[in-house]
Amino acid sequence: MSHTKIAITIDERILERIDRLVAQKRFPSRSRAFQLAVESQLERLDRNRLARESAKLDRRREQRMADEGASSDLEGWPEY
Repeated sequence: MSHTKIAITIDERILERIDRLVAQKRFPSRSRAFQLAVESQLERLDRNRLARESAKLDRRREQRMADEGASSDLEGWPEY
């Protein structure tokens, strides 16, 4: 995976916490700490979006559609 260098503005207290974690060898570098934090937040946002979209589904309707699909799938299978 390629990496791109960027510049950010961040609160000093957050940077101090990151620096302490790097000094404690919790992260190999500031860059890695920020990369992992951003990845984690993006994954959390994706999970929340999936949950919100799933909540919009009508469970009964989805089950009926799945049952209908299953019965038509079975018709296409040869008997053994």
